[in-house]
Amino acid sequence: MAIRQRRVTITDVARHAQVSTTAVSKVLRDAYGVSEAMRLKVRAAIDDLGYRPHNAARAMRGRTFTIGVLLPHIRNPFFADIIDGLTDEISAGGYQAIMVQSGGRDPAAERRASDALVDRQVDGVFWVAPACARAQLEQLAEDTPLVVLGRHDRSSRYDCVLDDDEVGAELAVEHLIGLGHRRIAHIADSLVSRSTALLQTIRAATYERVMTEHGLAGHIAVASTSYTEEGGYAGTRELLSRDPRPTAIFAGSDQAAFGALAAVHEAGLTVPGDISVAGYDNARVTGLAHIALTSVDQDGALMGRTAGRLLLERIGGRTAAVRFSVTPTLVTRRSTAPPGPE
Repeated sequence: MAIRQRRVTITDVARHAQVSTTAVSKVLRDAYGVSEAMRLKVRAAIDDLGYRPHNAARAMRGRTFTIGVLLPHIRNPFFADIIDGLTDEISAGGYQAIMVQSGGRDPAAERRASDALVDRQVDGVFWVAPACARAQLEQLAEDTPLVVLGRHDRSSRYDCVLDDDEVGAELAVEHLIGLGHRRIAHIADSLVSRSTALLQTIRAATYERVMTEHGLAGHIAVASTSYTEEGGYAGTRELLSRDPRPTAIFAGSDQAAFGALAAVHEAGLTVPGDISVAGYDNARVTGLAHIALTSVDQDGALMGRTAGRLLLERIGGRTAAVRFSVTPTLVTRRSTAPPGPE
C-alpha cells in the first residue's frame, strides 16, 4: 500500500525561507509593498518544496484567486496578446483568469456580464474596452478591484491602462500623407458618438485633425461602421463607391483593416498598388507574409502584464488610482506605398 505524502504547508515554506507565515501569505497574495528580496526568498522556498496553494481553503478565507476578464468579444486577435500578458503576470501568484464576453456595444449586456463575474466572487475584474458609462464602472469598483483597458477615463476608483491613441492615429495618417496620399479615408466605429473617453472617438478625431492641418479637409472621408472584419468590409465597399475613391484607408483597428483588404481584393484592386491600407493594434497575424499590414503597435502583452500587476496591487490593498499609458509606434509593411498613377 502506497504511503500518502504529506502536503507541503505555508508553515513549511516559512520555515524553509526563514521568514514568518505572514510574509509568505503576503507574497502569495502579491500584496502591495512586499520587497523584491522577500519575494525572491519566498518564491525560492516554494520552488524548492513544490508548494501548491490550496485554492478551496483560500476561498474559505475570503479569496477565490480568480480574476474576471470582460472582453467585448473573442474574435479580435489583439486580445490574445493582452490576455497572454495578463495570465503571465497573475499566474505567479496562483491566480486564474475567467473570461466572459460582454457584448461590447450594449451597456445592459455589459452589466449582465460584469454581474455574472461578481456573482462568482472573483477577486478582481479586468475590463477590456468597455462601452458603458463611467458611473457603471465606478459602481463596480466600489466593491471589486477594477482595472480598465482602453478607456481614457480619469477616476479615483479604478485603474486605467491605455494607449496614447492620439499619437498612434497621428502616426498612421502622417505616414500615409508622407507617402504622397491625399485622398485618405478612415474606417471608424459608430461608438464614437457615445463618449470622448472611448479610443474610437480619439482615433477618428485625430484623423480629421491631421487631415485638416495638412490642408486636406476637403478629402476627409469617414465610413462609420465597427471595428470588426464585417465593419471594415462594409465600410471599404462604401468608400470604394465614392467618386473619387480614396487612394489610402486608415482603419481604426486591425480587424477592420482585414475586412478592408478583403473588400479591396474583391473589387479587383490591389494593395498597395491601387489602395494602401493601414490598421491599428499590430496583432501578431499582421506580420504574416501574405498579410504584411502596416499597423500601429501598442504592445498588447505589456498592457496585459501591467493590468495584471495593478490588479494584484489593488487586491493587496492599494487604493490610490493609477493611470498607465503606452506610447505606440508604427510598424510599416507592404500594405502601404506611394499612390499609383491616376
